[in-house]
Amino acid sequence: MPYEWLLFDADGTLFDYDGAEEKALTGTFEEFQIPFLPNYGEIYQTVNKNLWKLFEQGKIALADLRVRRFFDLFQQTGLNTDPEKFSDRYLFHLGQSADLMPFVLETLQQLEKDYHMAIITNGISKVQRSRIAISPIESLFDGLFISEEIGFSKPAAGYFDAVMDALYHPKKESVLVIGDSLSSDMRGGINYGLDTCWFNPLGNPNTLNLPVTYQIQDLRQLLPLLDKR
Repeated sequence: MPYEWLLFDADGTLFDYDGAEEKALTGTFEEFQIPFLPNYGEIYQTVNKNLWKLFEQGKIALADLRVRRFFDLFQQTGLNTDPEKFSDRYLFHLGQSADLMPFVLETLQQLEKDYHMAIITNGISKVQRSRIAISPIESLFDGLFISEEIGFSKPAAGYFDAVMDALYHPKKESVLVIGDSLSSDMRGGINYGLDTCWFNPLGNPNTLNLPVTYQIQDLRQLLPLLDKR
């Protein structure tokens, strides 16, 4: 059966999250008139990634994650700054960055001729809606599913239940999940019985040993892959 629905993760798959994060972080430090030292970015990334893993496991609420990552950053760097106020401004800056990963626009423009497409994301609602609204890809998608609005996050089955309900229950074999995260996108899709395509531009090892259906390093590789299907 050919695929009918392509479900794309947002950050790290469609959007250049690393670049957006760096811009938002340095911009917020500048707004607060705090010198941004070279090691601050590395400390923040480590803290942030660990907290998002806890979020995927249901061990921390998104509202707590938003502030906790800056509380931990400031504790480790000795900065005396209000993490809640800093978080609010950081999210504003993050929502203004809609840079795409390489070849995203031209690939999606080809795919939308033959497939229904939706975005599935664990990102923060006001950030994701802002970024998508100012990006050139908004009109190419038939749906946007944000975990904060759904009440479940990837990889939970409840998240995919909500997505499939909204899509009027397509057959599982007609749906492909495309994303860069093994722990949320690939694990979530596989556990739900969907085919998966791991977007792995750096050629990282499959440390979770998940049976992904496909693996690509360049989004343009989706086109011949889907043609064969």
